[in-house]
Amino acid sequence: MQSNAFSTTINMEDRIMSAFNEVLDKCKTQMNKCGIKYNEDLLTSVAKSLGPSIYKQDALLVAAGDKTEVETIKKNFVAKKLGVEGSAADTAIEYAVEKIGSSNRQKLRPVFYYLIVEKLGKQAVYK
Repeated sequence: MQSNAFSTTINMEDRIMSAFNEVLDKCKTQMNKCGIKYNEDLLTSVAKSLGPSIYKQDALLVAAGDKTEVETIKKNFVAKKLGVEGSAADTAIEYAVEKIGSSNRQKLRPVFYYLIVEKLGKQAVYK
């Protein structure tokens, strides 16, 4: 009888891809509802770069009203990943909030980060 290790690995990969595709579909839905045109390859790359955190509901959402979270995004994503600081970083974050809607409490992190990347013209980081 053949070992099930291979089929277990495939099943795990299928579940991960299924979960990823669910998150990606939520992102596309949010962008469409907000009237945001997007590049699907870039959106996919940004979402993948966030790793497994996007599978946890709390980590999937951005609390843009929480100054601590905004500072963390500015420091760890905008400055470290994209290499942008100062007023340009603030402007990009404000742009993301505005595009998704300041009253929208369900700001999906991949969408939020995608908009920052787009505003700063940093798409090459994800090539």
